[in-house]
Amino acid sequence: MSLWPIFTGASEPHDGIAQLPPPPPWRAFNGGPALPPPAAEGDTEASPDQVHRARTYKPTEKSVQLVNAALYLRRPLLITGPPGSGKSSLPYAVARELGLGPVLRWNITSRSTLGDGLYQYDPLSRLYAASRAAGAVPPGEGPSGGDGEAIEDHLRLGPLGTALLPYERPRVLLIDEIDKSDLDLPNDLLNILEEGEYEIPELVRLARQAPAAQVMAFGSDRRVPLRRGQVRCRAFPFVVLTSNGEREFPPAFLRRCVTLRLRRPGPAHLEEIVRAHLGELDENTHWMIEKFLERSSDGELATDQLLNAIYLTGAAGLEAESREGLAESLMAYLSSEADSDGL
Repeated sequence: MSLWPIFTGASEPHDGIAQLPPPPPWRAFNGGPALPPPAAEGDTEASPDQVHRARTYKPTEKSVQLVNAALYLRRPLLITGPPGSGKSSLPYAVARELGLGPVLRWNITSRSTLGDGLYQYDPLSRLYAASRAAGAVPPGEGPSGGDGEAIEDHLRLGPLGTALLPYERPRVLLIDEIDKSDLDLPNDLLNILEEGEYEIPELVRLARQAPAAQVMAFGSDRRVPLRRGQVRCRAFPFVVLTSNGEREFPPAFLRRCVTLRLRRPGPAHLEEIVRAHLGELDENTHWMIEKFLERSSDGELATDQLLNAIYLTGAAGLEAESREGLAESLMAYLSSEADSDGL
C-alpha cells in the first residue's frame, strides 16, 4: 500500500507522520536522549490567527507534492512567491494536519545571525546574579564553577536551536523572509542544515564540572536536557524558508533545499481560498473576485487584499457605488511601478 502522500492538504488532522518511511542513509540522525513530541500542546498555545491560517490554507497539488518530498528526503523547503501568496501559512497547515505541535517561527531581518537562531546567552545577567548570590554558595559547589549561579539559567535556545533538539517526531520551523538576511546567513545555515547538529560553547567549556544542563527551549517555559553542550536532532525538522524572490541564493544552498515556487492563484483556486476564509460566495463576492483578477493582470496584488475587501465591504453594508470605491482602495497595487492612482 502506498504511503504517499503523508501530508494531504485536506486540513483534517491525522497520525500519518508515524508512517513516514525511514530517511535516506545520508540523512539519518541519532540524537538523544529522545524527547516526546509537543503535539499535545496543539492549538491551545497558538494564536487565533495561526489557528485560522492552519485550518483554512488551501495548497495546490504541486505544493502538496513538494511538501511530501521535503518530508521524505528530510530536506528544507524553500518557498518563493509574491507577497500574500500563502508562503508563511503552509507550515502552520502542515503542523496542524500532522500533529507536529506549535510552529517555531524565526523572523529574519538584515541583522539576523546564525547565533540568533540557535541560542541566546546573557553574560551580564549572569554576572549580576552571581554578584547578588556572593557568599550564598560555598566555592566549588555551583554547577557554573562556584559562583553560585548556573550558566544554563541565562541561556535560552532560539527557534532553530529548538527545532534541532532530538524530538521523536519532527518539529516545524518557519524561517520567514530569508531574502531579507545578511548575505552570509544562507551560507552560515548550510552546515547546520546538513549535519543537523550544533554545540553551545558556553556549556562545552563547563562540561567537566557540569556535564548535564537543563536549558529553556524557544516558545516555552519548559527546560530540556543537554549533555556536554551538544545538540543533535533525531527526527530532522520540517524546515520552511520563505522568500519574496528579491535576491539570488548560492547554488550550494539551493541544492540542499526542495524549492517550491508559488504563483498567483487562478479563478477556481481563488474562489476556494475565499470560501475557506469567509464562507459561501454571494453576488458581491463574485464581483469582487472578478475585479481582483482584472486588476491583478495589470499589477501585483496579494490575496489578503481581496479577503480584506470582501470582508470589510460586506460587514459595512455599503451601497454598490461606495463598495466599489472602497474595494479599489483596498486592492491597491503593491509595486510602485504600477499606476495605483489611476483607479
